[in-house]
Amino acid sequence: MTHKLIQHISGVAEIVFSNPPANAHGIGDLDELAALLQETEKNPDIGVIVLRSEGKGFSAGGNMKEMLELEGHHGIIGQARSGYAASLAIAECAVPVIGAVHGYCIGVGVLLAAVCDIVLASDDASFLLAEIDFGATAGAIQAIGLMPEKRLRSAMYTAEKVMATELERYGSIHSIVSRDDLSTTALELGETIAAKSPVSVRAMKASIDGSVARSIRDYYRAEISYTYELNMLGAAAEARKAFFEG
Repeated sequence: MTHKLIQHISGVAEIVFSNPPANAHGIGDLDELAALLQETEKNPDIGVIVLRSEGKGFSAGGNMKEMLELEGHHGIIGQARSGYAASLAIAECAVPVIGAVHGYCIGVGVLLAAVCDIVLASDDASFLLAEIDFGATAGAIQAIGLMPEKRLRSAMYTAEKVMATELERYGSIHSIVSRDDLSTTALELGETIAAKSPVSVRAMKASIDGSVARSIRDYYRAEISYTYELNMLGAAAEARKAFFEG
């Protein structure tokens, strides 16, 4: 397993990702995360989930080695499907999910962070939507949770880094702290929420989701259809080849 579950008596559960050396998310890793979230939310003693990573950065994005090794289009499509499942498990989780992002956060890692209820970041955190370089188009419906539409467009067209300090100005980052203080700060925030009435917190989560949450289920099929098209035309493979050849 690449995830470990830490349950605290305060009612906070931490799901910690670790996949050295870079914390790339493979298809199995994303499926594992989705299953772990769905299992943890069923625990009545858990009021908040903190999602964080160990190592150099929060996420290096999808596992490119796995993507290239899988036959045909199974790699890129598998990544898209499993990334969707994991982000949906976060977005539809019955309890609030706090994302604690440090270092680099790339590709599918951005999507996972973007659908968290609250995001904290280290002062060196950066976000990179690199899908355009790998023949994928999905992710806008999740990433719009981090930045305004026009900024999202430029970030996805250019695949340039967006720093956490910029996202904080948009209000999508709750707070920026040092890397050393990140996990403690996220846990303390989680404990503040978990100290509230568990029934009320779950009801508030459902209410907010029903009012303002983005409909990932509705838009996923439309987004991924363009990924299918790029791969069927061969354009996606050309994009990935050009990227890896520099």
